[in-house]
Amino acid sequence: MSGGKRKADAGTRSKRTTGKKPVESPWRARLKKGLKWTGITGLVMVLIGAATFIFLYNTIDIPDPNAEFQTETTYVYYADGKTEVGRYATQNRDSIPFGEMPQAVKDGVVAAENRSFWTDNGIDPKGILRSAFSNAQGNGTQGASTITQQYVKILYLSSERTYTRKIREAIVSLKLVRQQSKEQILEGYLNTIYFGRGAYGIEAAAHAFFDKDAKDLTVPESAVLSSVINNPTRFDPANGEDSQEALLHRYRYVLSGMAQMGAITADEADTFSEALPEFPVIKGEQAYAGQKGHSLELVRRELVRLGFTEQEINGGGLRVTTTLDKKVMDASLKAVQEEGPKGEDLHVATASVEPGTGALRGYYGGQDYLDSQINWAVSGGAPGSTFKLFALAAGLKAGFSLKDTFDGNSPYRIGNANIRNQGNRSYGRVNLIKATEDSINTAFIELTEELPNGAQDVVDMATAMGIPAWDKNNKSMDRLRNSPGLVANAQVALGSATVSPINMANAYATIANRGSAAEVYVIEKVVDSSGETRYQHKNSTERVLDQDLADDVSFALEQTVKQGSGTKARALGRPAGGKTGTATNADGDVSSSWFVGFTPQLATAVMITKGTGNESIEADVKPFFGGTFPAQIWTELMKQALDGVDEVALPKPKYVDGDAPADGHAPYTPPPSPTETESESESEDATETPTTSAPPPTTSAPSPTLPTIDPSGPCTLEGCPTDPAPTDPDPTGGGDDEAGGGDLLDRLSGRG
Repeated sequence: MSGGKRKADAGTRSKRTTGKKPVESPWRARLKKGLKWTGITGLVMVLIGAATFIFLYNTIDIPDPNAEFQTETTYVYYADGKTEVGRYATQNRDSIPFGEMPQAVKDGVVAAENRSFWTDNGIDPKGILRSAFSNAQGNGTQGASTITQQYVKILYLSSERTYTRKIREAIVSLKLVRQQSKEQILEGYLNTIYFGRGAYGIEAAAHAFFDKDAKDLTVPESAVLSSVINNPTRFDPANGEDSQEALLHRYRYVLSGMAQMGAITADEADTFSEALPEFPVIKGEQAYAGQKGHSLELVRRELVRLGFTEQEINGGGLRVTTTLDKKVMDASLKAVQEEGPKGEDLHVATASVEPGTGALRGYYGGQDYLDSQINWAVSGGAPGSTFKLFALAAGLKAGFSLKDTFDGNSPYRIGNANIRNQGNRSYGRVNLIKATEDSINTAFIELTEELPNGAQDVVDMATAMGIPAWDKNNKSMDRLRNSPGLVANAQVALGSATVSPINMANAYATIANRGSAAEVYVIEKVVDSSGETRYQHKNSTERVLDQDLADDVSFALEQTVKQGSGTKARALGRPAGGKTGTATNADGDVSSSWFVGFTPQLATAVMITKGTGNESIEADVKPFFGGTFPAQIWTELMKQALDGVDEVALPKPKYVDGDAPADGHAPYTPPPSPTETESESESEDATETPTTSAPPPTTSAPSPTLPTIDPSGPCTLEGCPTDPAPTDPDPTGGGDDEAGGGDLLDRLSGRG
């Protein structure tokens, strides 16, 4: 019995236990409470959002495009912030009714910008979310993608970049599609959108690009105009080969879209895609005449690079202060007019940069902008031996000194090529001062070979000092940040790459600033129409060469002016350093002539080239050496630009003697001549060749590649009495100018 009772009790306890309500864990209780309040909060937010949307929807009006689409002029000023360089976009706009717009334009724009235009509700929710996410991460401001949203953005013409404006635009877009037909929206869009070249709307664009009324546009022409809307500067074929290639890709994309939409057949798309249509020559506006057009285009490109939109630039009422100094700009123009050569299709370019800041103070871009839109101060050419600066600087940084000697004899064998000096002249072993002042090619080739990393050290020094690297994807004529052909080959010091005068001036400014480099810039400050400062340049420099080494480089360049190939620059009448240079094309003809020089306050480059930049200048520029016309232009420009500016001496040489990376270059001092007298020895200029640290005489130890020459005998390093004496081809300077390596090489391909 007792056992049965125990079983019954156990069963009862089991039933009682099973019937109890389980106790909820604390974390579950908190979770449920949190979800409850989250739901309530979310509901409240939705209600508030809905109420806000309804309020905004009812209070925000749709702008009248014909009454309210008015641009505000953007002004560009010189560095003083007061004197006007020019202005953008006196509004060029002619509205036409929807019926006069060719169907190909309507179809092309929809294919290019918004293929769902005829069926969407005016906004792109995915695009808005993508834009918000990108902006929140600091990746810049992304815009909306539908034609309706673009149209609304145009109507407001506001430069503010806020979420408030995006919400306002989205609401207006929704109202538009409910209150206007899609035809009305597309008509307004095509009458207000910016196509480039100062043209707003399809009618103005048809005249700006094809010199005809919009109603007369062909299908290919309509596809082109539909294409350029996306990026008017990038896709303007007048901006060079790179822009033409980019436009062709975009043009084919538009034609493909038109075919998919059924606007044209696939066969028509294939036929039209073979090439862009012909573009007639359009005469520019007088507001862009002279150098003003080059300045406005240069500033425009820099504004775009800084993140300003075409719409803001052309109608946003910006106030842009540049680095350009009117005094230096005027001096550049006058120097070219007074000292430059005269010849058909010649291009003369100058650029002046302030050491220590990188500010472009002045330039001359070439022909009147209305005649040629290529700014040669930006497009540049092969700098020839002015590029030897970077080999010299790299050599001193590697441990060589100004006193170290290199092979100055001609020819100099390297690989399968013979490097020659101008006139095939031999100098024996020369120190780096002599090699620089007389621009001795063979010495710089050997110097380049002996650097720890060879030619790469020269390229690295060039880029550190202000020469941009080669961007192989950039084929445009805008070379302010690109140097086509800049590669580390054995002849790199002879200057065969394409470099802009602006960048060459900035690199020499690095030496004028005693080894500290600054990035060249053009825009100082941008203020919008509300008075808000949208951009302010901040100066910064980077030391790329020790000060003592930079002073040694400066001294060598100073000797080029005092007694080398650049003696015409002595007429400046104040301390200056510089370097001459010429370059040749594949035919061995001289294609460019340069002089680049500096004082402590200003560095200036002068370039003369012709045609496409690679054609012979020999028939038009006589003599063609850098020590002639380029040096004369440089001298006159600097005289005027520095008028009233205090004269400042260049630093004295330090003759830094480092740990040379290669043997066999030690300075050599020949024994005194038996006929030398004490008085003759004492008559040397102590300021040029200090007795305690001066470089050795340049007629030093004979090169091992030549027969031994007795310095006291009848033979000299220029030859013997039985040989015809080489003729100095440049009677204007203290030594040879050069042809940049092109005609100095045995059939090397490309320019020297």
